Amino acid sequence: MRIFFLLRGVPGSICHLTHKNKQTKTHTHGCVNFPLYIFFSLKSLRRDSGVSYLPKGTSAKMNFIRGVMGGQAAGPQPTGAETIQKLCDRVASSTLLEDRRDAVRALKSLSKKYRIEVGTQAMDHLINILQTDRSDSEILGYALDTLYNIICNDEEEEQDESEDETSQKQADDLGAKFTEAFIQDSEHITLLLTMLEEFDFHVRWPAVKLLTALLRNQCVQLQSIILVSPMGVSRLMDLLADSREVIRNDGLLLLQQLTKGNAAIQKIVAFENAFERLLDIITEEGSSDGGIVVEDCLLLLRNLLKNNSSNQNFFKEGSFIQRMRPWFEVGDDNSGWSAQKVTNLHLMLQLVRVMVSPVNSPGATASCQKSMYQCGLLQQLCTILMATGVPADILTETINTVSEVIRGSQVNQDYFASVNAPSNPPRPAIVVLLMSMVNERQPFVLRCAVLYCFQCFLYKNQKGQGEIVATLLPSTIDANSISAGQLLCGGLFSADSLSNWCASVALAHALQDNLTQKEQLLRVQLATSLGKPPVSLLQQCTNILSQGSKVQTRVGLLILLCTWINNCPIAVTHFLHNQENVPFLTAQISENLGEDERLVQGLCALLLGICIYYNDNSLENYTKEKLKQLIEKRIGKENFVEKLGFVTKHELYSRAAQKPQPVFPSPDQMLFDHEFTKLVKELEGVITKAVHKSSEDEKKEEEVKKTLEQHDNIVTQYKELIREQDAKIQELKEQVSSMTTQTEQMQTTMAQQLSQIQQHKDQYNLLKLKLGKENPSHANNTLGDGTHFNGMQNEDAAQLREEMEALRSQHGLLQSQLSEKDAIIEALRSEGSQPSEGTRGDSDNTELLKELELLRSQVQSQATEINQLKMNNEGLLTGSETESSDASPSRDTSADAAKVAELESRLVVQTSEMEKLKEEVRGLIEGRAQLEQQAASATSSAAILQTETSKLEADLLESKKEQDDLLMLLADQDQKIHNLRQRLKDLGETVDDEDELDTRDQTDEDDEDEDLED
Repeated sequence: MRIFFLLRGVPGSICHLTHKNKQTKTHTHGCVNFPLYIFFSLKSLRRDSGVSYLPKGTSAKMNFIRGVMGGQAAGPQPTGAETIQKLCDRVASSTLLEDRRDAVRALKSLSKKYRIEVGTQAMDHLINILQTDRSDSEILGYALDTLYNIICNDEEEEQDESEDETSQKQADDLGAKFTEAFIQDSEHITLLLTMLEEFDFHVRWPAVKLLTALLRNQCVQLQSIILVSPMGVSRLMDLLADSREVIRNDGLLLLQQLTKGNAAIQKIVAFENAFERLLDIITEEGSSDGGIVVEDCLLLLRNLLKNNSSNQNFFKEGSFIQRMRPWFEVGDDNSGWSAQKVTNLHLMLQLVRVMVSPVNSPGATASCQKSMYQCGLLQQLCTILMATGVPADILTETINTVSEVIRGSQVNQDYFASVNAPSNPPRPAIVVLLMSMVNERQPFVLRCAVLYCFQCFLYKNQKGQGEIVATLLPSTIDANSISAGQLLCGGLFSADSLSNWCASVALAHALQDNLTQKEQLLRVQLATSLGKPPVSLLQQCTNILSQGSKVQTRVGLLILLCTWINNCPIAVTHFLHNQENVPFLTAQISENLGEDERLVQGLCALLLGICIYYNDNSLENYTKEKLKQLIEKRIGKENFVEKLGFVTKHELYSRAAQKPQPVFPSPDQMLFDHEFTKLVKELEGVITKAVHKSSEDEKKEEEVKKTLEQHDNIVTQYKELIREQDAKIQELKEQVSSMTTQTEQMQTTMAQQLSQIQQHKDQYNLLKLKLGKENPSHANNTLGDGTHFNGMQNEDAAQLREEMEALRSQHGLLQSQLSEKDAIIEALRSEGSQPSEGTRGDSDNTELLKELELLRSQVQSQATEINQLKMNNEGLLTGSETESSDASPSRDTSADAAKVAELESRLVVQTSEMEKLKEEVRGLIEGRAQLEQQAASATSSAAILQTETSKLEADLLESKKEQDDLLMLLADQDQKIHNLRQRLKDLGETVDDEDELDTRDQTDEDDEDEDLED
């Protein structure tokens, strides 16, 4: 056996005492005579050693050990506080890590028994260990465990029965005090958050447990510290991704405490992908069949979603509602559910209710209800509702959940009305639920849930209200089946007071804010007994009320009657028509009854006040004025108002007014309905005023009402007129905007057309320049002009005339040359006819004549072509003049643009007035027509210009080709003439040169001119 001794004041000194075979060996390692502190239990000594130290000779052996070690003799043992103080000194002063680790481990073992001493003396030293010894995970784990033991309030040791409550309360407060001391410095929490980054199990798990304990004791303060800590929430969210289930599960508990009542932290946790992770864990653990981990996840989800509209919207938008549907898939065999499954499914149903709670905003609730119907969640809930073998508490919570899923949603309400129970024959689910509500053997909470479901089904559902009331009418009653109306009437006249109240309130919800159904219900006739005529439902209710039944029954009937005749003058008339009703009410109100009857008196006063306020004075005996006189004589106005105030002063009134769901601790306290409390609050003030008003005031009020109604009618007419004018203005604005768009499009089209016209002009000018370069004379005329082609101006026409004159002169010159050649040919023919010529000359002359004939034919064809060219040039001249006249509208483009700008400015200025707007629209329409004409004109001009340009290009090319051919012919002709002259010279004939011929011609012309002058 080896025993370890820790010496005070000697760092690192451990003495090993080995006892074996009665021989003792001592290894002192520098031990000195200081008091010894032995840390082992006698039980461990007995277990680990082969020598018994307890029964006999224990003190002798211990003295022997002390004698060997040179220690002190046996004396008083140190107390726990002294031991803890010395351990704290050791933690603070030891330089070796092993010594500090052993001391912290010893503090951990003493922390549960000596919680106060360790907490007060060692907390600062333990925090210092966390700050300085970050490299050693073992000592960090011991320190965190020690802090957890002194802060956590969970007592593992059993308390003595004799311990009084005061000491127990003081023990519970220790955790809060130590927590407050720990979180005084926010750096301590930051230090713990950094510990969560350590992957070592012995560090991370104690840190999670310690943070959870701190949150339990001082939640609000710790939440504020973590909220401002950088990456504080993110570090906590990383715990959910830990592969070690212990840490992950404790992380869930930590997040549950962290998210309680703090919307900011709830949002951060939600946006850290908490929904996705939690739903994955629930699926992995088996959903509703899972264990305690599923419950923890559901509790955390409830914390994140409850009363947090932002997280609810994020949950819906993230399509997480669809992932809830598999939770509620139950099989045919529902027997033997475990307690954990019941708990899980109960929490799952609560999550659904959180999303569609009536306290949420109407828009968010409606959106969630729509998603639940579309994904099939509502259908799955109805399946559980109609299943067999479902535990009672799950069935009750399912009914409440379905109630809030369908509340105020017409689509969901219609689907619920179509659900049938799996019975033979099939019955509507509403009928089956009502059978449970009026059955006094059913549990109270279940009956309350069915009533809530029926109320939610009829909430803002006039179609459903009509269907329920229709089952009471004579024309729709089916004797072979049980209807909702029959069940309600059966409950209304049952011997069970709770059934009476539930049936009365349920029927009142079928009439809520529905004047048509209130009037229809007056037609219902009941056969009370054989041989007696049937009585109306209204009369039967008043008969039961006057019989003096239980308070709960009378309260339920009064709730039904008040809801029925409220805002229904016909029902008020039917009620007052029974001569017994008013005396009964006045008698009930005027009597001095006990505390239990005060509520009935107040409701009777409310019913009588409704008869006054909604009285149309159709009955002479019970007009408004006579009823008020009756109250004043038999009850007194002040007494009447006081009795009326008993309703709102009742202790159960405020409880029922808080939320729509009827939640009562016992059946006896089930007296008020949520919707009825709103009706009482609305009517109390107006009834009080109506009772105190005199007849003159009523006449004035009626006159004022008539005036207000007239004014309202006038205002309504003006509103309708304004709506029509707004619609017309909107329509005209749309027309103006469309016309403005069309105008812009037309302007764009005009700009494009103008650019195309300019391109055509540029192309035409380029063609003219090219033609001028190829024809020098034509180019000189074109370049000398120096102006651009713009609509075929007069200068261009003059150029064309000059070109025609040049062509004419060329034609005349060719004619003169041709005549000369004809003369030469004739001379040659005459010479060739002489017989003195030789054989060679004759053959040459014959060939020459053939060539001359061919030349003549060519000259004639050339003359024809010249005439054709002349005609083409004249046509071109005429087209140019036409073009100049047609292209003139293009000069008005700038004027048109100015007109469009003027129209746009008028549109901007005059849109505020109706008449000006109409005139402006007419002006725009006319401007549009003008613009269309201008655009059409511009389009036609562009087309004409393009056509004429193509014609001119073709004519110019043809003229150029003809001129080239003509030049070639003339050159050939000159060459042939030259050859002929040369041959004539060779034959010995005298032939004049061309210069001489030109001179002779010029001389002849001069002579002719002189003769003409003479």
